[in-house]
Amino acid sequence: MNLLIIGKTGCGKTYLACALAHKACLSGLTSKYYRLARLFEELKIAKAGGTYPNFLSQIAKIDLLILDDWGLSQPDSDQRKDLLEILDDRYQNKSTLITSQLPIAHWHEHLNDATLADAILDRVVHNSMRIELQCDDSMRKRKKSLQTKSS
Repeated sequence: MNLLIIGKTGCGKTYLACALAHKACLSGLTSKYYRLARLFEELKIAKAGGTYPNFLSQIAKIDLLILDDWGLSQPDSDQRKDLLEILDDRYQNKSTLITSQLPIAHWHEHLNDATLADAILDRVVHNSMRIELQCDDSMRKRKKSLQTKSS
């Protein structure tokens, strides 16, 4: 089962994702966290170094893969293909948790390739639970405000 956590900046998406990963680890499962931009960089390095198939194989084995900050920047053609490879390997075998500020309704357009978007989203969205976080103010802003008041 996959999980999609959607909400504004500072609502606690990453915090919640990492808490769930921590719980998974305590339960004996493996987990790995990636900001999507950094995952794309690691994939590029793996391709250049000839370790791409091995890297994909390692990602496929992780029980809970967290892809944080989905939708911050539009993926290029290679990144879309990489995403499809990763999600196809994991489909119905392992769990993927995605956090995003971008509403799910805009993901297809964001991927900017109708065919690959269909394939990617078919492997993620349709077999996922969703959590939509609502907040009026960033948790980071609140935390800073609390620290300032207690000083």
